[in-house]
This record gives sequence, structure tokens and C-alpha cells, in this order.
Amino acid sequence: MKIYYLLLFFSFQVSAQPFTDAEISRWQDEAKRITIIRDNWGIPHIYGKTDADCVFGLMYAQCEDDFKRIEMNYVEKLGRLSELNGDKDLYKDLLNRLVLDSVKAVADFKNSPPWLQKLMNAFSDGINYYLSKNPSVKPALLKRFKPWYSLLWTDGSIGAINTGGLNENDLKNFYSGDRAVAENQLDFPDENITGSNGFAIAPSRTGSGHAMLYINPHVSFYFRTEVQVKSEEGLNAYGAVTWGQFFVYQGFNEHCGWMHTSSNSDVADLYAEQVEKKGNSLFYHYDNRLLPVKEKEITIRYLMQDSLHTKKFKTYSTHHGPAMAIRDGKWITVRANNRSLNGLIQSWNRTKSRSFEEFKKNMELLANCSNNTVYADAEGNIAYWHGDFIPKRDTTFDWSKPVDGTITATEWKGLHKLDEIVHVYNPVSGWIQNCNSTPFTVSGSSSPRRQDYPYYMAPDGENFRALTAARLLADSKALSIEKLIAIGYDSYLSAFEQLIPALKRGFKKAVTQGDSTYLKLSEPLALLQNWDLHAGENSIATTLAIEWGQRILPAINKVQDGSARMDQVVRTMKFAETASPGELLEPLQLAVAYLSNKYGDWKIPWGRINRYQRLTGAINEIFDDNKPSLPMGMASSLWGCLPSFVSNYFPGTQKRYGYNGNSFICAVEFGEKIRAKSLITGGESGNPLSKHFNDQALMYTHGEFKELLFYKEDVLKHAEKTYHPGGE
Repeated sequence: MKIYYLLLFFSFQVSAQPFTDAEISRWQDEAKRITIIRDNWGIPHIYGKTDADCVFGLMYAQCEDDFKRIEMNYVEKLGRLSELNGDKDLYKDLLNRLVLDSVKAVADFKNSPPWLQKLMNAFSDGINYYLSKNPSVKPALLKRFKPWYSLLWTDGSIGAINTGGLNENDLKNFYSGDRAVAENQLDFPDENITGSNGFAIAPSRTGSGHAMLYINPHVSFYFRTEVQVKSEEGLNAYGAVTWGQFFVYQGFNEHCGWMHTSSNSDVADLYAEQVEKKGNSLFYHYDNRLLPVKEKEITIRYLMQDSLHTKKFKTYSTHHGPAMAIRDGKWITVRANNRSLNGLIQSWNRTKSRSFEEFKKNMELLANCSNNTVYADAEGNIAYWHGDFIPKRDTTFDWSKPVDGTITATEWKGLHKLDEIVHVYNPVSGWIQNCNSTPFTVSGSSSPRRQDYPYYMAPDGENFRALTAARLLADSKALSIEKLIAIGYDSYLSAFEQLIPALKRGFKKAVTQGDSTYLKLSEPLALLQNWDLHAGENSIATTLAIEWGQRILPAINKVQDGSARMDQVVRTMKFAETASPGELLEPLQLAVAYLSNKYGDWKIPWGRINRYQRLTGAINEIFDDNKPSLPMGMASSLWGCLPSFVSNYFPGTQKRYGYNGNSFICAVEFGEKIRAKSLITGGESGNPLSKHFNDQALMYTHGEFKELLFYKEDVLKHAEKTYHPGGE
């Protein structure tokens, strides 16, 4: 009986796509106006008469490369993961339903300007046409895509949901009915150890006298893909798109380029609400009044024992936003801007900007809620904005914690204008860097001053990537694309500048005091002392340092000095200054013993165990020591490595495998003509049978970039396949 129901469920899931003959005929006509040229790396260059044609072609091409990732991105944002994964994702779905309101997305679509409606219709048409032409592709859940799905993105990054530090566990505690378990201190997430790097170089620092831009997002592998779109309506953008986007998220056109790094600007606030029950209704205190708590029922379906079940949640909100936690007897609501029509407009118009002033004008929509922006252009301008959507607040309140929701003084007071946020325009230093770090070291001596801005605008701390980037860029002269790439791929691990001398002091102190426990560490310590601090494939010191570093990291993260927040660099330096010999040496003992027991010797070159292995993204797929992999010399950005490669051991593996870090990487030089080089993790295609599944893997591990094909005449010289969507 169970097998019967399982077959019935899956036959329902993969039933024929609900497309009419009239729709298919219309899509076929549009496809004839679109040409896709796949170059020798499999990268799609989409040419259309209109912008909408390009969107149609772009979505079709993305589906060819990895429909599964497109679908799963939208399943997540629609709050429907539980229908595939079971009740473990109930509260992830609930979070998305609370902060990404589909009803409002539909209304925004209906109220959007006609030109944008055309693009959104083209978005869904391109995907649906692909499904109609490829009946062997079986969607897991979404058999028809709708145009308003494209409005589930905030500003380009599908993971960019701001909840002020609250998470699925807070929701579970609040809405499970067991309020007692939620009565604890607010837990803010640990510092993001991945992030992205963006560099802008002024003409004064380049050999050609032209501005340059370095684009280096760090995300989960295969999170983005490389594309070009060009229309007869002025669109000509090249860069990275997250699967399912219809605009270039990080990239450039003939006139300018943009790189986004994740921002820690405070754009989501928590309000402590005083709620009471009167009769059968709930009310909250506000401005000496009682206002009714809004109630909304959310129904989530989830898979259990091969069939779909339903769970209903009665959710609550105030005018501040949805209730998501409880602290000290008060409900905590979240105010944020996690989805907006202007966010999509700004993301699209950015790709068609033709000048610095045009780019700034578009940013004045103030709709980018999660990103910093690094900018360069063909006129020689470079610029940086720390955030974009930043609410004005009363600075007498500590906005890093929940504020009193019962008073008007804690309300947002509009948005800061573009030139009011932390920014740099054409710094005298001639360079800009941001590595998800403080903006107050973004341009060396030309950086903005912290005292000129409210704290909530830039609470970001310093990190080791930023220290390395600032040092390298400050010393740079006559930069070329190749030299810029070399900086971007620098593997110096600056975190160990403080830690290894501290280890040496701890060893000397222990030996001086007659403690012979650590004498066997003389050889490992000597190796670390003589290390140049660069991660490398053949470096034994890299292996030892990272295995040791991971064992002292919990102690580093616990360091406090009484200040409100400590950044990664200060915390590490403080630990190095105050740690006892045992706190430094015992973890090294453990690291040596671990490596010796695991491999028979602690002297293990980093590339022997630190590996790159391409996965397909299939459900339950795991890393496997018995399958091919490549040695990787890079390391996690946590330790300061600019080309981040976050790796770990997985169940059943003797080796560490990378899963997060460098994705689309691109160095661009502006001028009369664009020159650029790029690289992507593994390859363009998500199909393991494609030759472009892993054709850039070896290049990726070594930082060997390919020449980027921007002009059609160059694309045609390297064309591998030319066709209309649908294969004709």
C-alpha cells in the first residue's frame, strides 16, 4: 500500500505541463527573435531585439544549464520546501512566508510599470517554454512559473533576508506553543566568515590609465552562473546571475561595472511589544493606546510517509512587522524591507547605467537592502557605498538590541539620502576595497571617518581579508588585469601574524617554568615560525596552522573586553595577548595527534587533504574520497585568504572538501574597449554529462583566468553552438 501511494504522489508531481497550444505558439514566435551563442566555455551570450527578448532567452539558457537550482531557489522563497523535504523545513518555510508576502508580490506585479511587466512575463515565459520543450525534465514541485515569482528577490541575492538576528529556532519556540523555551537572551549569529571581495582601481594606479574592477563573490559553490545579455534597446551586460534571476547581479556593461559585497548595515530592527489579551482578542500597547494585533493564518504542507500533510499556523504582527520571538515576557517583532518592487527596478536599471551620474540616480531608489556597492567606469570614476536602504533612527537608542515598541520615538524617520550614507567618490588614494568589512578602511587614508556617521549605519568590524587587501592595494602601482588577479588570488593568512608569535611566547614560557609537557612540539613550532603565512598546495605549515586554528577558534570567539561588539581582528589580537601557554599549546598538541592518527604522520601537505570535488547538487549526494578530486592550495577567508575556499571533513571522508568560497570571479579594465578575464567554479553547466561541467576546475584551483568574450565578433570566433531557444 505504501508503494502505491508513493507512485501516486510522484505521478502527480511529474504530470504533463499545463501549457496551452496558444502559449506555446506565442513562445515559439518570440524564440525566433532571440539568438543564443554558446562560446567555447559553454557561456551563453543572449542577443534579442528587445530587453524582454533577452530575459526570455536568459531564462531559457539558465534552465538548460541547471533547471534544478532555479526551481529550488523559488521553492525556498515560496515557503514550500516542506513539500519536498518534510517537516524539518516547516519553520524555514514559515519564516519565508512571514517576510516574503506572496499576496503583496502579486499586487506589485499588477501595479508595476508596463515595461517591467514585459520583463517579468518574459521571465516566466522563458522558463515555461523550456519545460514545454523538454518534457523529460521533471520539476520537483513547480510545473508552471509565474511572472510575480521574480518579485520574491529583495535586491539580487536570494539569501538576503533580514530578520535582525532572529532565526528559525526563534520562530519554532514562539509558534510551537511552548513559550517557556523562548525566554532566553537574544542570540545574534556568528560573524559571517565567507562573504565577498570587491576592488576598484582608479586610472592613477593602473598601467593603462583606465579604471579597473575586481568582482569576487564568495558564496556556496555553483550558486551563480556566468552570462551575457545584449538587446537592441541598449542592454549589454555581462556578469553573474543567481539561478533564477533575470538581471546581471554582479558585472559590467560598456560604461561601468558594479560589485556587491554583503553589508552589515542595520536595516532590520527588533521591537519589544507589550501584548495583552482582552476577551478573545489580542492587543498591543502603542503611544498610550491599545491597538489590535493582526492575525493571519498560514497553511504549510509537508511530506510525511509518502503523502502530504497540512500544518496551520496562526501568526501575529503589529505595525512594526511579524512577531517572531519572545523575550522577558514581551513579543519581538521585526521591521525590515525584505521584498520590494523598487528593488527589482533598481537591479534591472543598474545594468543599463551609462555614467556615474546615471548609476547614482538609480541608487537613489534606496532599495538595495543587503549590499555594499563597489563601482568603476570607463570615465575613470571609482566609488563605494556602504549599503543603500538605511532607515533614519534616533541615535539615543541602541539599535543593535530590541527597542521599545510601545513608543513613537523608536519609529523609523524615513530613509537616509544616498549622499548621507557612508560612501567614497574618487578617493585620492586611488583604490577601494571592501571584503565585508568596515567602510572606515575602504580607501586607506582616503577612507570615511567613523565619527561622521551614526553607529547603526556601519556596525561592521574589520577582518583579516580586508587587512591583506588594503596592504596589497596601497603598495600597488601600474596595475594590469594580470596583477589585479594576482592580488585577488593572494593566499596570505594574516590571522596567524598574531597567533604564531603568541604560540612561540607560550612555548618559551612553559619551558622556562620547567614544564616538559610540550617539548615534543619543538619541531611543529619551528615549522610554523619559518612559514611565510601563505596557504599553498605543498605547504605542511598550512595544514598544521589551520588544524590548530580551528581548535583555538572557540576560545577566540569568546574573548570580550567590555565593548558592545568586538570584530574578528580585535578578538584574535586580544586572545593572542592574553592566552595562557596551555590555551595555545594544548590545541597544537591535539592537532598534531589528530593528523598523526588520521594519516600516520602530522607532516601532511595541505593539497593532499584539501580538495576540490565537483558535485551535481543531487539530493543526498556526498563527497567521496574514491571519486576524482583536485588539490587546492587556498584556505578559508576566516584566516585572511582573499580567494576563499572553505573546506571541511564530511562523514566518511579522510579528506577535506570545499563547499563555499570563490564563485564567479572577474577582472575588468574599462576604456575605449572592454578587456576582461573571468573564472567560475568548476564550469558553466550543472549537467555532469556536459564537457562544461568541470572544464574550468583545474584553472579554478590555480587561479588561471580565461579571456572574457564581450564583443559579438569575438564571441562568433569562439562559438560552439548558435541557436534559438527551443533548439532551432
